[in-house]
Amino acid sequence: MAKAYKEKMKELSMLSLICSCFYPEPRNINIYTYDDMEVKQINKRASGQAFELILKPPSPISEAPRTLASPKKKDLSLEEIQKKLEAAEERRKSQEAQVLKQLAEKREHEREVLQKALEENNNFSKMAEEKLILKMEQIKENREANLAAIIERLRGMLRRCAGTRSSRWNCLAEAMEGMARPTIRKSPCLYYNGSCDISMGNV
Repeated sequence: MAKAYKEKMKELSMLSLICSCFYPEPRNINIYTYDDMEVKQINKRASGQAFELILKPPSPISEAPRTLASPKKKDLSLEEIQKKLEAAEERRKSQEAQVLKQLAEKREHEREVLQKALEENNNFSKMAEEKLILKMEQIKENREANLAAIIERLRGMLRRCAGTRSSRWNCLAEAMEGMARPTIRKSPCLYYNGSCDISMGNV
């Protein structure tokens, strides 16, 4: 009986060993480990789950920040350098042409403004000259009309004059006085009959 029990225990031990090889011991999934922290499940409840977060202490020697190495400059060939120089020269010429174009446009605008000012000045001078000429012509016409009216009035007065030599001279004096005054009084020589000829040959 004891011998059979021992044999049975040996068989169970061998079976347990074989099972342990095929079915390893399940690991504890209640603990999760990351780089610098550890998450531990406290207890599982029907309403939810609770975890404990454990941070690892900082290491005494921290890793130095990694510096990004600048890319190595590529050695330019002579042809590439020549192309870069030509491109720079083209940009310089383009900028210079743009500046010259702006200066030309500015000068053209200034010339147009000056030309417009000169035209306006000439037009003003021409209009002022035309107005002055018209005014002078009107003054001349008025003066000639006034002179003609005075002469005609004087002739009418002389035609109405008649009498002796003294009356003729009085008539002439009154006529000359009437030329200087706006109103003409009747001449005394109107009381004489005949014509009044005051030419130098008949005086």
